[in-house]
Amino acid sequence: MKIAIASGKGGTGKTTLAVNLARYASEASEVLLADLDVEEPNSGIFIKGELIHDRMITRMVPTWQENKCNLCGKCAVWCRFQAVLKLGAEIVIMPELCHSCYACSDLCPEGALPMEALPLGELKHYQSDNLHFVESRLNIGVEQAVPLISKTIGYLRENFQSIDLEFWDCPPGTSCSVMTAVADADFVILVTEPTPFGLYDLRLAVETMEQLGKPVAVVINRYGIGNDDVFEYCQEKEIPIWGIIPNQRSIAEMYAMGELIYPHVSEFRSELKKIIERIGSFKQAICVK
Repeated sequence: MKIAIASGKGGTGKTTLAVNLARYASEASEVLLADLDVEEPNSGIFIKGELIHDRMITRMVPTWQENKCNLCGKCAVWCRFQAVLKLGAEIVIMPELCHSCYACSDLCPEGALPMEALPLGELKHYQSDNLHFVESRLNIGVEQAVPLISKTIGYLRENFQSIDLEFWDCPPGTSCSVMTAVADADFVILVTEPTPFGLYDLRLAVETMEQLGKPVAVVINRYGIGNDDVFEYCQEKEIPIWGIIPNQRSIAEMYAMGELIYPHVSEFRSELKKIIERIGSFKQAICVK
């Protein structure tokens, strides 16, 4: 089971739920937590462990070899992303726009655009008892998060086939990064808060998951503020609410200090237990089908 934990907006408590849920589940079995919010990963603040693997992730972009080029300009025509331009007697490569499709390199009649590796970011794999934690971090100045997310998911596929339960801490919002992060997930938990802003962004997230054909459930964080509009929306859309986390100062204080919450707050732990049980029920339903 691959459980993506996402949210329509930042700051709803997505990472809070992901790290506590993964650590709690790891008390009973082997679990994977992957931080796919590569532009701002922070699950590692709460999860400590032994470093198992560390690698630099790269992507391939073309480099222009002037001595081989006949300036035919075909590469600029072929590039769908305007990453290759012909400016007078020069071919200009803009790696920030390149999608590593290899079209310019493979089709160049003179072989003047060989591909070279450019660093995207760093992937680290930690282990703490039954919990495996994988974090990828995009290099400063790199504009495309999707290639790093895709390569991180590839690492998960290659190395964690034997683990039955995975939690993916996804980027917030409804961008390409989110859609890439949830594409392989079996189920999506959307974390929201009971406020007008929370409801507005939850609607966007639900619509996105509907387009992707992903089953969803909602966890409401900071219950006790705002109003009941999120509850009414979930009822109207027949979206199950899997957990309700109370708005407590102690939770915010522990989060600010980088501490896990469920060992200290019984209400939080009981909600995690319910979520794990509901994940088990969903998994059993899939097996029956």
